[in-house]
Amino acid sequence: MKFKKLLKILGPGFITGASDDDPSGIGTYSQTGAQFGYGQLWTALFSFPFMTVVQEMCGRIGLVTGKGLATILRERYGKVLLYAAVSILVLANIINIGADLGAMAAAGKLVFGFPFIVWLIGITLLTLVLEITIPYPTYARVLKYLTLSLFAYIFTAFAIKQNWHAIALSTFIPHITFDKDYLLNVVAILGTTISPYLFFWQTDEEVEEEIEHHKLKASGVGNPHITTTDIKNMRLDTVVGMFFSNLVMFFIIVATASTLHLHGITHIETADQAAEALRPIAGNFAFLLFALGIIGTGLLAVPILAGSAGYALAEAFKWKAGLGKKFTDAHGFYLVIILATLVGLLVNLTPIKPFQMLYYTAVLNGIVAPPLIMIILCIANNKKIMGAHTNSWFSNIFGWTIACIMSLAAIALLVTSL
Repeated sequence: MKFKKLLKILGPGFITGASDDDPSGIGTYSQTGAQFGYGQLWTALFSFPFMTVVQEMCGRIGLVTGKGLATILRERYGKVLLYAAVSILVLANIINIGADLGAMAAAGKLVFGFPFIVWLIGITLLTLVLEITIPYPTYARVLKYLTLSLFAYIFTAFAIKQNWHAIALSTFIPHITFDKDYLLNVVAILGTTISPYLFFWQTDEEVEEEIEHHKLKASGVGNPHITTTDIKNMRLDTVVGMFFSNLVMFFIIVATASTLHLHGITHIETADQAAEALRPIAGNFAFLLFALGIIGTGLLAVPILAGSAGYALAEAFKWKAGLGKKFTDAHGFYLVIILATLVGLLVNLTPIKPFQMLYYTAVLNGIVAPPLIMIILCIANNKKIMGAHTNSWFSNIFGWTIACIMSLAAIALLVTSL
């Protein structure tokens, strides 16, 4: 396939995968490398096929039904489950937004100077203006270009001397222990990579793309006009996006394991702290790449976190929603985005340590994701909803497997915590 054609196909799946490597995710992966060295590199290889299968189901559900995940939950599974899922999603997203904004502001201060509060307010306003005022086709392209910032972490890893033999062994031959800290971190990684906000976001963005390409009416009424080519393109888009996401995760762990862990720095609280710790060990170039990557990925992730909260709440209460709509046409949807972002800003003005809250939010996501994945599997196998586009045996095997593994990991963590 020609590269230009591939670039044209890349959309919701690629953006969703890239947004998973947000500053809060970078903080979690940096802590993984600092605390365990190369020891948990296997999680990047392990999570890729499962993350791909789950997100492909979400993308296919949006593509085939022309509806967001919250809408289907409301119509098929009742308000109790809907409100529980949406409440946890919104709470986790706000904390993520706060941690991401704080990391971006701290990184801006490290690289360019100026007070933290100036960066915090400036970045918050910039993300809100971009998300609310720019038309969807342009905004989607902006998000796609922002994914390029993630290459900073691949370059950082190669700018540092590595033990590639040890990396290969840790990637393909995992050494798993069942102590609390190890399990806590595995659940946090799974909660960061296979996260509920990604489920909601990609489902809704497939719908946005259908509206943009006139395969679905702007009102959302009626069935989308899709072809087998649309399904194949969505799958390719999702596979590339999830591969890129896990590749970046892999290299963040590699970079911090080969520097911070090697020099006895085993506790990292924020992504910007990881960047600062890299400077005396790996040099200014690695520091600069890591820090600038934080700002770029945050500009990608914060609008997606706020947007997924907006979609979920708007669909739960039957409000008009969509980045393709103007503020006057979907004011409830946009007000959720504004409030989620502003409350996230305020998190940085409290004495609460954002990373500690974020880390346990990732663990909470790891506990909440399995039942949501099970519901997604039920939707994706329902012929009344999906018609001829129900799950393959491959999707079912991998989908149910990751739901069981995440459930068992969460149970094991709770048992070891008693």
